[in-house]
Amino acid sequence: MLSLKGEQIYLRALEPTDLDFLYNLENDTSVWELSGTLKPYSKKVLQLYLDNAHRDIYDVKQLRLCISNHQDNCIGLIDLFDFDPKHRRAGIGIIIVEPGDRNKGAGAEALSLLCDYAFSTLDMHQLYANILEENEASIHLFQKMGFEEIGVKKEWIRTSQGFKNEIMYQKINTDES
Repeated sequence: MLSLKGEQIYLRALEPTDLDFLYNLENDTSVWELSGTLKPYSKKVLQLYLDNAHRDIYDVKQLRLCISNHQDNCIGLIDLFDFDPKHRRAGIGIIIVEPGDRNKGAGAEALSLLCDYAFSTLDMHQLYANILEENEASIHLFQKMGFEEIGVKKEWIRTSQGFKNEIMYQKINTDES
């Protein structure tokens, strides 16, 4: 039986009460480089997003889940994006917001739960992640979870410090029948 609950965290749908969490995260300029964000989001726009978060992944081609600890505090987000049911693949991204919540296993558990869900429930053949070359923590996490480096996109992401390389990681579903 599939479960989106681990020992430390569980994955859940976004709730209306997550508005302030989303507002703070989406307007944190220190993570814009990772998400490709170019401008701030208003609470009104984010409320509209939350109002439509129930829509089916086959319709909107993405799924965003809250990573919650067992005290029901949202400590991060994990996403499937560019969902492609024909080719049975999707991108995956994760963020644990507070540095104090990182490197304690929550990210690995969330990634494991979402991979299991994507492979068993959504019948994905492969998942991929795009990670900045300097993001050693994310590289370590994805490698630890069985993702393999498949290529480097040279000078792919433009930042205020210049262009940066992005590494593409991939995980193939080896349990397919």
